[in-house]
Parts: sequence; structure tokens; C-alpha cells
Amino acid sequence: MLNSGQVPQPAGAVPSVVSVQGPTQALLGLQPGQKSRPCDSCRRRKSRCFVPPNDDSCVLCRFRKQECTFLEGPKPRRKRDAQSTGEGASVPPPKVAKIDGSPPATFTNMSPPDGSVASGSSAHSQVPIRETLPIEDYSTIRGHSLLKKTLGLQNPRWSNYVGSSSTLDYGFLELIPFDRRDEAELANGVSLRKVAPDAMFIMEYDRSIDGYEEMLQTVDDIERIVAPHGQALVDLYFRIVHPSFPVLHKKVFLEKYSRTHREFAPPLLAAVYSLALNWWSYDPELAPLPKPDVDKLDKLAHKTFADVIMRPKLSTVQAGLLLLQRRHDGAGDWPLCSHVVALAEELGLGLDCEKWRIPKWERGLRRRLAWAVWLQDKWHALTQSRPSHIDKRNWLIKHVTSDDFPETAADESNEDGSAEVENGRRLFQEMISLSEVVHEVLTTLFTVSAERELRDIEDILEKAKPIQIKLKDWYQALPESLRMNTQLKTRKLSSNGSLHLAYFATEITLHRRIIHALTPSTPKEIVQVCRSAARVRLLAAMDFVKNLKPEHIQAFWYSSSATNFALVGTFAALLFATATEDGERKLFKTCLDEYRWSLRVSSRGFEQMSQALRKLDLAIARIPIFEIEKRAIKSRDDDEDEEEEDENDYEEEDESGQQGRHNRSGEASGPYEDDELYNLSAMRYWNETGMNMANDVAFLMAQGDIDGNSKYPPQMTSGELRALSASGSAHSSPEQQIHHPTTERQLPDTQLQHQQQSQSQQDWMYLPSYSTGVQGPQDWPPQWHEGNHKPTVDTATNSAIRDDGYQGDMHL
Repeated sequence: MLNSGQVPQPAGAVPSVVSVQGPTQALLGLQPGQKSRPCDSCRRRKSRCFVPPNDDSCVLCRFRKQECTFLEGPKPRRKRDAQSTGEGASVPPPKVAKIDGSPPATFTNMSPPDGSVASGSSAHSQVPIRETLPIEDYSTIRGHSLLKKTLGLQNPRWSNYVGSSSTLDYGFLELIPFDRRDEAELANGVSLRKVAPDAMFIMEYDRSIDGYEEMLQTVDDIERIVAPHGQALVDLYFRIVHPSFPVLHKKVFLEKYSRTHREFAPPLLAAVYSLALNWWSYDPELAPLPKPDVDKLDKLAHKTFADVIMRPKLSTVQAGLLLLQRRHDGAGDWPLCSHVVALAEELGLGLDCEKWRIPKWERGLRRRLAWAVWLQDKWHALTQSRPSHIDKRNWLIKHVTSDDFPETAADESNEDGSAEVENGRRLFQEMISLSEVVHEVLTTLFTVSAERELRDIEDILEKAKPIQIKLKDWYQALPESLRMNTQLKTRKLSSNGSLHLAYFATEITLHRRIIHALTPSTPKEIVQVCRSAARVRLLAAMDFVKNLKPEHIQAFWYSSSATNFALVGTFAALLFATATEDGERKLFKTCLDEYRWSLRVSSRGFEQMSQALRKLDLAIARIPIFEIEKRAIKSRDDDEDEEEEDENDYEEEDESGQQGRHNRSGEASGPYEDDELYNLSAMRYWNETGMNMANDVAFLMAQGDIDGNSKYPPQMTSGELRALSASGSAHSSPEQQIHHPTTERQLPDTQLQHQQQSQSQQDWMYLPSYSTGVQGPQDWPPQWHEGNHKPTVDTATNSAIRDDGYQGDMHL
């Protein structure tokens, strides 16, 4: 059935657009269905002519302060050459079917400038793209549309919140008469929109027509880079990224995209494409094709984001959040995050919009965006050690509920490699809750004033205990579907790893502050339990990383993940550097080496882990790690008598040419100190046995099998290694070594009983001064449930933290 003004089309033909609806039609004296005409000036310049509602001049003429006339007629068109349709002739792109209320589908006056096509690859630059003009006023769309009454996604208008201390006082604004859309014109192109008695927004048209044309050209360049695969990339984004990071409204995005890509701000469209390209191979039709240039997309996205921040919309905040997910805590992230926070404040995202007169879907979107900005600000403040920009007193947003998420399990894709919608929603909610604990960690222990005033370990433990209890409660309350050992659905990706890594990073950040506060004058009991608790967290975090599954690695990871991975290694380096005993020092040096190895073998194809390894190596590159050991050993050697030194000298001059074992252990500053042959032997031992280095050292030192001066692992011949492998204690492949559970080592019953009795002394939370409110030693630190799991006791920590079925989770 034809709408008024549409021309009947032959069967099979693509309908063309010949009409425009809206206020501009009435201003120009047009009848319904009659095509709008540009003013004389815009016709001569071949520019788009836009006349705002209730105005008699187009934007360009008003900008140039000239009269806007409609006197000249259109120039006669040249007849098409009959030969132009022959072989080799250029064929214009097809017109797009009209959606009621949209402008004409062809856009010939907006062809890109010379060289702009080069923004895409040569393979894609010649692919035709849609030339449909974007809708100028969503309120004029005929038929159903989610965008008719939108506040934050108007086109081409932008908005900013009117604060109570500005020149626009709510006391007299109430006297202004508002129309049926709750708007009142203040000046030409500037209006006031009232969404609640205490919430109003300034709505303003973008008066720069040249900037508008440039924006359309840029968004066309972005589309050419990925053409003709734009729709496939959008589908990939909503399959894999969106469930765990729901900052877009899927139906709104797809409604706009179905009309034209030109309805999007360039940085948002580029960010969606750029993120989706990470999973290019997950689409069977895209996998064999050459991948578009993601670097060009990123450059265009960041360049255009700087252009649109002066015209804030919800889409601008969305673009900034997605760009931050692309960068993995890179250089310049903090300024970008600061821009996103400022844009959110301009749009009033920190306000409770429950009773605002805006569409229900937009209220839910605003809440999701507000919390996404919140957690982005808090995590960047932690990972980059910067003061958070968001004051909780000005961020009065209710927690998101299931009603704020329009998608359900019914909207979930069944294709391989998709993410679960319901699980992604719960993960986003738990990430918000965890970021609130992060906020408390930062404001309590890491402000400039807190670091200056809180120096005594007793004061720090008193401040830290309530936070530690909140972390414990948060972890215990996690739903089963978000635990690392939950049964994964077949051919589904899981972002649970990103959530648990964030939890470990929070724990580590809290304990770093405690370790830094320990001094030589700190009571020995406090030092012992604080370092023991820190060791528990480090070993648990290392096992978590080691046991990540491909379904976790290939899923979406939050932007802070790269630095969070690196923080585990930073914590190991800190514990090594602050150790005062040889055995503990060797343990943490081994932990650091093992963790770096885990990052290295898993970093291929996993950008977050690869970036973490670069960050960690940069952090410890110039630290004289072995100098700490050398100083301790030198101090011990100075106390030895002359007779022992003579004996060592005698062994060095043995006719066999081999260095004596006692001298090797006394002179060496660590298991890898300047001994390439021994280094190779040690790495071969761990590689061929698949044993956990940290557990081996800790266990044998506690059993007395090695002391602080002995080499470990023991040197073994190839035959001995083969025998060990045949006995079942070794693994045959790197994959098995990475994911195989740690070999069980059980303490004698008497020692096990002793460690269970003294469990309450292994965490600073159980010190007499801080034990109020802790229900018992079984609550914390993390332990395994009794039942099918057989615990392995780590004698270095005196706590049961491993089992033979470990899957990277801590059962509380």
C-alpha cells in the first residue's frame, strides 16, 4: 500500500524517495509528498539546505548573515548517455527504500572530497555505500519509532543539563509556557526542555553546516573501510561485546542502522566496528576474507571524538566508553576517561531519572551508561593511580535492575562463539558492585591525604578490615553462573574471567597498601600474618591466571584487564623485594618467574595478556632484583669463619674441575644466578615434570628437604626425567602443563592438625585487635569446601588453597 507522495514502482524495482515530511515542508510552502527544495545560496554551493523548525532561514544563510531566498529554479539535468550503461560504465549506487519521515535517499551533493576515499582499503574503497540522508527530526517519523520522544539522542540537536546554580534559575523558569512536547524556545535555534520539575535541559541546533557536512563525509569514510561488511560487524558486536558491556540500546541502534549509517556519530560507529573486528574470525563468512584496517578506524574514531565532545549526546558517551575498551589501559586513557566523565555530567547522567518524562527505554539506558561511566572512572583511577573524578555525593543513581536491560535470553544468538545475555547482565551488575568496593579502597587508603596521614600499620589495618569484609561478602554472594568452575555452555564464550581478575586486583591493591606500611619496628606477629595473607592472595591469583580456559580468554574483557594482569606480577615483585628471609625471597622470585612464564605462553592471540607482560617487564626492567639477594648473602658470608672459607676455596680447586655443592649454594644469589647450565637444567625439570615451581619450593623448604642455600630443583639426568615422566608425575604437552592441576602434596597428619588449629592466625583479620565481626576462621582467607575436593595444604602459607580439581575458583 502506497503512502501519500510515493510514486508507484515497477515490480522488482527498488523504491526511490521523492517526499519529505516535517516542519520544513510547511515553511517552504510545500504540499504533502512534494519534494523539498534548497535555497538559492545552498543550490549554488551544492550544499545541504536545512531550515530549523519554526524558522524562515536555513542554517547556512543565518550563519553567513545573508538573506535566505527561494527564487531560482533547478538547473535542467543532462540526459543520460545511452552508452553509459554499457560494459565498463560506472553504475550509481542503488537508492534505499524510504522509511516514513526520512529525507531523500540519494545524497549526491555530499560526495567525499579528493583523497577521502583513501581512508578505506583499496579493496573496499570502490564498494558502494548507502547514501540515505539522516532524519532531521525524530518527532516527525511516521509510524512506530523508539526515538520520537528521545532526549539524549536527538538529531541534529544536542543537550546539556541546567544546574541549580547557573544563570537559568528554576525559580523563574517555571513561569515559561511549554508546548505539548515540554519545550519552550528561548532564542533562535535554542530551546528549553522540561523533563521534571527539577530537571531541565538546553536543546541547541548545531549551527555549523560545514561541520555537519564534514561529519557526514567522515562517517562515509568509516563505512567504506568496512564495506560491504558493516552489518556483519554490527551483528558480531551484539553477539559478543554487548551482553557483557550493555552501553548501547540494541533495538535503537538497529533501527537507526536499518535506515542509514549516517544517523550515527562517527566515533560511535567506528568504535563498534573496531571492537567487533576482534572477533572477525567468529563469522564463517568473514573469516576467509581480508580484515579491514582497524588502525584507520581507531584513528578516525579518536579524531572525530575530539570534534563531537562540544556537542554532547548519549551517543558521545557511548563512543568514549567503547573507545576505552579498545585501548587496554594505554597512554592517554586517563584524559579520555576524564572527557567521558565530563560528558556524562553535561548530560545529567548522575541524576535519578526515574520520574523524568522521557521514554522508558531511555531511562534504563541512562542508568546503564551512568554506572558504566562510574566503573570506568574507578578502575582507571586504580590502574593509573589518579584521583577519581566522580564524587559519590553527586552520583545519585539507583542500582540497575533487570528492568533496565531490554534484552532477554530470547534475544540471545545461537551462533558459535556468542555470549550469554542473562549471564552478561549479571556480570555487569556484579562489576558495578565491585567498583563500589574499589571506590572505598581508593578513598580510604589511596588519596593524597590518606597516604600522608595513614602510616601506622595499626591504623591501616583498622581502616582496611571493613573493606576486606565487604570483599569477602561480595565474593561469597556471587551467583553460581559467575563462578570460574561453573559448567560452561557448549560453544559459548564467558567473560567471567574479567570479573574475577578485577576481584583479585582489588584484593592485591588492598594488600599492597598493608605491605608498604610494614616497617622494621612492626611487631613480628603482625608482619608474619600480614605477609602470610598477602602470599595467599598472590598464589590464588596466579592459579586463577594459569587455569583460564579458551572460552574465557576469547571472550570480552574490560579495559582495565591488561593492567590487572600486570598487577599480579607487580605484587609478586613487591613481596620479593620486601622479604627478609632467604626462603621467602626465593619463593617470591620463583613466583614472579612462573607468573611471567604463564603470561608469555598465553599471550599469543590474547592482547590483554600480551599488554600485561609488556607492562610488567617495563616495571621491573631496571630493578636490580638480584642485588637484594646478593646483599643478604654477603652479610651472611661475612659472619662465616676462616675455616669454612678455606674449605670452599679447596672445593673450587678440585681436580675434577667441578665446583663444590657447598660453594655453589653459598656463592649463588638465587636459583638462576649467572649459571646458564643450571638454568637450563632447572627449566628442563619444570618443563618436563609440569610441576608448580612455587609449590615445589614452598613444600620442600617446609619439609626440610632444601634449605635457604640449596639449589632447587635438583639436577636430574635425562633418564631420571624420563622415569619421572613415566611415573605419572609429568605431562607431555605445554597445554597440559598450563591447565593441569597442581600435583598434590599432603602434609603429615600432625602438621595438618597443627595448621588447622592455627588457621585463625594466618590472616590479619583474625588478630585480636581486628577480629570483631569475623564469624570464624573458616570464613577467611579463602578455603575449599569439604566434600568431593581433597585439599592440598601449602605449608608456606599454612592454608588449604588448592585441590586436585582446581578450576580457578576459590570456594568460600
